[in-house]
Amino acid sequence: MAPRGHDRIGPHGAVSSTHHLGTAAAATVLARGGNAFDAAVACGFVLQVVEPHLCGPGGELPAVFVTAADPVPRVLCAQGVAPAAATADRLRDLGLTIVPGTGLLPATVPGAWEGWLTLLRDHGTWELADVLAPALGYAAGGFPLVPRVPAAIGTVADHFRTHWPSSAATWLPDGRVPAAGELVRLPVLAATWRRLLDEAVGPSREARIDAARDAWYRGFVAEEIGRFAATPVRDETGRDHTGLLTADDLAGWSAHYEDALVADAGTGWSVAKCGPWSQGPVLLQQLRLLAGLDLELPGGVATLDTVHAAAEAAKLAFADREAWYGDGATPDLLADLLSDAYTDDRRGLIGPASDGGLRPGAPGGRTPRIGDYAATPGAGRGSGTEGPGTGEPTVSRDGVARGDTVHVDVVDAAGNMISVTPSGGWLQSSPTIPALGFCLGTRGQMFWLEEGLASTLAPGRMPRTTLSPSLALRDGEPALAFGTPGGDQQDQWQLAFLLALMHGGLDLQAAIDAPTWHSTAFPASFAPRGWEPHGLVVESRLGAGTLAGLTRRGHVVEDAGAWALGRMCAVGTGVAVPGGGGRGTLHAAVDPRSGVGAAIAL
Repeated sequence: MAPRGHDRIGPHGAVSSTHHLGTAAAATVLARGGNAFDAAVACGFVLQVVEPHLCGPGGELPAVFVTAADPVPRVLCAQGVAPAAATADRLRDLGLTIVPGTGLLPATVPGAWEGWLTLLRDHGTWELADVLAPALGYAAGGFPLVPRVPAAIGTVADHFRTHWPSSAATWLPDGRVPAAGELVRLPVLAATWRRLLDEAVGPSREARIDAARDAWYRGFVAEEIGRFAATPVRDETGRDHTGLLTADDLAGWSAHYEDALVADAGTGWSVAKCGPWSQGPVLLQQLRLLAGLDLELPGGVATLDTVHAAAEAAKLAFADREAWYGDGATPDLLADLLSDAYTDDRRGLIGPASDGGLRPGAPGGRTPRIGDYAATPGAGRGSGTEGPGTGEPTVSRDGVARGDTVHVDVVDAAGNMISVTPSGGWLQSSPTIPALGFCLGTRGQMFWLEEGLASTLAPGRMPRTTLSPSLALRDGEPALAFGTPGGDQQDQWQLAFLLALMHGGLDLQAAIDAPTWHSTAFPASFAPRGWEPHGLVVESRLGAGTLAGLTRRGHVVEDAGAWALGRMCAVGTGVAVPGGGGRGTLHAAVDPRSGVGAAIAL
């Protein structure tokens, strides 16, 4: 049976994030009268410091939110675009068949600063200096490393020493790999933030925030990024390449708002997601497919039939992701993908045994197109090299790539609620810019160099990311913000959480604690982008009988252990929880699997 966890409950606010110091910063903001947006921004900046292997100032973020004044879900897209000089022909002329996952070539416009400041300006109440203060304090005064940071640094330490001396100077004190728990300082990053605050002058709070945005995208930060990107650095190809990003690319870009995609999930629930420049719609497609089936989760533990159905639904949704998702996908395409008729047809493909094919659909009669890389399952097609650039962008102690990002959820008593999944700018993927103290993101690795695909590299285009924050409504009322790191697994672990909540009758913590699973039977988003036609990774707590039954049905089952999958965060109102107290209570929960996340209600 699933452990019966207990939500943190309070009347004033609730926050959950992937690192306890980020959660503490956000809770402090709420306790001092800040709203959910002030708190989320403060948390986001802290995570850039204390989880530098998972996100950084040079990264990006998507957010889905509602405000106290408007309960209709909206999305902030702060995913930067490919540089004006970034064409598939240009990279192919360098002898490349994929975009490298490290170095400067995969850099897109860094969107995180713009995203956080846009949210703060438009929906927050605090000054930039106040929300940035906790992160600035950790960068200048020091912060303790969680165990996975030294593990990541250790994997790339020789590369730093040989090829990226600015990263070695930042992350190898006295030339050695720092120990878990050791205090590390980032004085150059702290100086960059102080200079940005010095330039944040104006007659109003909003004007001061805009001045800080200009100092980044049209001032000294953009100039330094442009200079550094013009310097050749070693990447995973084994060669030195200059980047394509320029100061003009930064000056011409800004974050933008858009309507959230909202779909009925059954039993009175609906879910709001980002658009097809993310993988967010795959959660909606999975929920739509499963809404027509009988799902059983006694005590929150999915039965054999439920896990099988969910795995097969994931294969269908992620096959559609490969064929159809990308920057520029039209609203009519999304409407067809989520339509009743299309969903009913696709649901009919879920059979009693595991299907080993990659089966994209034909929404609205369109002909699907999947790249040559996906024609044959297996290890996948990479750059022909091994090392820190392959696989998902973080690195574990044994050299296996795992995880990719961080997550933040906040709700306040006024009704503001936000879910954010920041990522990019990982310390191990691109060299530290010496004058700024942070590195560029490498999100461009998710583009393809094959022409005519939904995610082919093109100037000014956003890569199709795995980042996927979520908001859920119950009977039309905003009730829940949630999400998790995990690359391609994000919308599968979120699905398992939602099923335990919606059909298992659990509270947020117990639903997070419930045993989970994910399919690997579709092309991965990160090089070498392989896939296993029947692959299914599960937690053993589903039960030996269920695992054996899945094997009999043709799944290639990998037992990941009892507590191995996910880093879920969630906050919500009592409306989201059976017997949860309705609108008057606010709930928070966090995944115990990571060991460093935290949830607080106050």
